Parts: sequence; structure tokens; C-alpha cells
Amino acid sequence: MPESRDESRAERIFTEANRVLIALVLAAVFLIVFANVLGRYALGTSIPWAEEVARHLMVFGAFAGAGLALREGKLVAIDVLLERVPALRRPLRWGAVLLMAAFMGLLLWYGAMFVGFGWNKETMATQMPRGIPYLAIPVGAALFLVHLALFARRYVRAEFAPDHAEGDD
Repeated sequence: MPESRDESRAERIFTEANRVLIALVLAAVFLIVFANVLGRYALGTSIPWAEEVARHLMVFGAFAGAGLALREGKLVAIDVLLERVPALRRPLRWGAVLLMAAFMGLLLWYGAMFVGFGWNKETMATQMPRGIPYLAIPVGAALFLVHLALFARRYVRAEFAPDHAEGDD
């Protein structure tokens, strides 16, 4: 996505750090699953914790990447009303921003409570506290809220231009 003149250096660093985090998570999932498949079919044994850790990392990646998907226009949107009634564009976009912020604020709050609830229970394979993988919920919601706060004004002013790949509609 082309950089906006309104983006600060801190915002670009935050966005790039989020992208690197997602890339590292996906690379870790790939390596764990690849090693497990290789071990299972080449050596006849599998890594006992691989499936659990890969699943937790994929969930974390999805939550941590939601803010980037929002910023880049990759989330599902219904914009028929925005296209047909341009006078409602700003109020509807502000409404959407406020609704997303409220939802993610609740997800952050209840996600943190969920982490606390799971902290004294253990996962099956790794025996780590369940609160650790549950951290994906509040961390992902917090990242989403930061992304939303950083670009909401540009989105409402219609300076937000989703980065569509060839063939995307």
C-alpha cells in the first residue's frame, strides 16, 4: 500500500513491526509443521507438541494480523450504501470506526479476563498455562485498536485506499 503523507514515522515503524511479527509467526508455524511432517514420514516419529504449538501460533497470527488487514482493506466490507449515498459516507465511516473500537475494546477487556481464567490451567502437550495462548485475544485486540486509532481519520476522510491485488474485487 502506498504510504500516506499523514503517516508519521512512528506509525510506519509500528506497522512494519506488526508485519515482521506476523511473518515470524508464520515462519515458525511453517518450520514446526514441516519438521513434524518430515519427522513423521521420514523418521517414523512426530513431535508431540508440534500440532498444539502450531495451532496456538496460527490463532495468534490471525489476531495480531487483524489490524493490518483492516488498514490494508483486506477485511470484508459492505459499501453499497457508501457508494450510492455519498453524503452519508463520513457519518457511516465514523459509525463504523466507533463500532469497531467498541467491539475491540470489549474483546480486549474480556480477553484479558479470559487470560486470567486460563492461567492456572495447563495445555495438553506443552503443559504451559492456557493463559499464554489466550493472550492472543487481548494482544490482537490492542494491536487492532492502535491501527484503528492511527488511521481512522484518513479512513473517514476517504483518503484510505485499500491495496487490492490483481483480480480482487
